[in-house]
Amino acid sequence: MSAVTISHRLILPVDANHHGTLYAGSLLRLALEAAYATSARTVGEGANILLRRVLNIECYRPVNVGQVVEIHGLPLHLTRAYMVIGLLGVPAEGKSGPWMDGLMGFVQVDDKGRLCEFPRELTLPKAGSEWTSLKERMDKLLKIRVRNGKKVSGEW
Repeated sequence: MSAVTISHRLILPVDANHHGTLYAGSLLRLALEAAYATSARTVGEGANILLRRVLNIECYRPVNVGQVVEIHGLPLHLTRAYMVIGLLGVPAEGKSGPWMDGLMGFVQVDDKGRLCEFPRELTLPKAGSEWTSLKERMDKLLKIRVRNGKKVSGEW
């Protein structure tokens, strides 16, 4: 089984902005759904995950109503209770480079919503070269955290 989780979505008029292209709020929803599916699939049985942090999301080109988009998700960072999922929007036919990419962090929680360790030991899958720039961006962003308006550094 491949470590990459693949999500597809037909862009409908309800997903569009006043220009007839994918609305930013809809982009965030699609990205979150793809990242959540990737993290749940990575953890497997016993997954009880919550979005902890949107590290980054970029949209590089407009997506028109009627277009089917494909988003690939892959875990790029793991600790005992936190993972960062990388997302790559597969280019449309005849285009080069992703139409979007992003990084979202998820935590495992217990039945009371408190942070806990993943139910089993997880390992990072091997990431191909298409994930390199996203991993480099993630490494920089993981060093920056803000708590109560103050910049703090360190791991989760």
